[in-house]
Amino acid sequence: MPIKIHLDMLLVQRKVKSKDLAQAIGITEQNLSLLKQGKVKGFRLSTLEAICLYLDCQPGDLLQWVPAEPDADSDGE
Repeated sequence: MPIKIHLDMLLVQRKVKSKDLAQAIGITEQNLSLLKQGKVKGFRLSTLEAICLYLDCQPGDLLQWVPAEPDADSDGE
């Protein structure tokens, strides 16, 4: 996935437990865990806003776009 989610890193930096964040933003711990692992295809902007508000961060602190590696078998066309 070309989007990396750095939620674990921010939780450690802010000394916040996943359980506390999940409760504060109104999602289940299971869904938060899936988000932290990058196993979601999308999430609501309201969830992103709630995370940023609670952790006092910017969306760019949570999300990073990583370009896909070109295929080794590709001939560049």
